[in-house]
Amino acid sequence: MSTVYNRIAGQSLERLAALSDGIFAVAMTLLVLDLRVPVIEAIHIAQPLWVSGATQSEQVLWDALAKLAPSFITYFMTFLTLGIFWVGQQTQLSLFARSDRNLSWIHLAFLLAVTLTPFSTALLAAFITYRIALVTYWLNIVLLGAVLIGSWKYAERAGLVKDEITVETRSAVVRRIVIAQSLYAFGALLCVVNTYVSIAVIVLVQLNFIIAPRIGLLYRL
Repeated sequence: MSTVYNRIAGQSLERLAALSDGIFAVAMTLLVLDLRVPVIEAIHIAQPLWVSGATQSEQVLWDALAKLAPSFITYFMTFLTLGIFWVGQQTQLSLFARSDRNLSWIHLAFLLAVTLTPFSTALLAAFITYRIALVTYWLNIVLLGAVLIGSWKYAERAGLVKDEITVETRSAVVRRIVIAQSLYAFGALLCVVNTYVSIAVIVLVQLNFIIAPRIGLLYRL
């Protein structure tokens, strides 16, 4: 009985895509919750004098906003990360003829990695100069990429990929993930120099994969 159930379970690509959209939306929304408005009390304290109070409070607000810079940086970076992986997953789903129980669970594992991104992002924002925080964030990206490439490999072995998908397209799906993960690893490795250097390289990698189709770079990859 369980064998029969396993053969019929998890076959809806549409439901899988819908669940993925919802989880990505929640994860992206949770990211912005760390961008908290500076404590108003600190600004009011700087207003004892009517004449100089406005200038002082402006400076206090600027200082408070400056302290939020790590949160803004990591928010932007992770939003790009989730956007890229959402596109990658949706591309895969569009290339599948059908799903099965195993593929559904693989993508649930992928979504598990997606739900971890708010934590790894908050950790990096709080400890942006710490290598362990940067490495933890990078491992989150590694998990996303590893599960996504595992999904594609399984789908090919199980015959779930559409018959009309060319060998070139199949190769491009894998190549894109491998190249991206290699570049992310290079960026993470730079944390031995400085974590801000690592973050800058990771963002540049992300921007390349976003704008590459417009300038032709991705097709060379």
